[in-house]
Amino acid sequence: MGSCGSSHVKPNRIGKKIIRKPKPWKHPQPITRSQLMQLREEFWDTAPHYGGKKEIWDALRGAAEADLELAQAIVDSAGIIAQNTNMTICYDESGTKYELPKYVLSEPTNMIRFG
Repeated sequence: MGSCGSSHVKPNRIGKKIIRKPKPWKHPQPITRSQLMQLREEFWDTAPHYGGKKEIWDALRGAAEADLELAQAIVDSAGIIAQNTNMTICYDESGTKYELPKYVLSEPTNMIRFG
């Protein structure tokens, strides 16, 4: 009956997820850009204290702040394994888990914009 062939899959990305921005999301309360930036800074300042390697956290921050093509290159070169395409859950090569909140990866739909 049906065939499960994967002839349409590009072989150069086997086992790797292509990085994408998270789906649109809403912050619990409307938030300004400066509040969002403060949340991000607090996260990146405290994230390494939860475990994992500082160089992986640094690479994840670089990827989170880069455009998608550069983010993909950073993740690939650092040996980071993204469990999902939006990078909210990643692992390093030793299996250590790194969780990123959506607010460090993209802006909420209810961000307050001035002007």
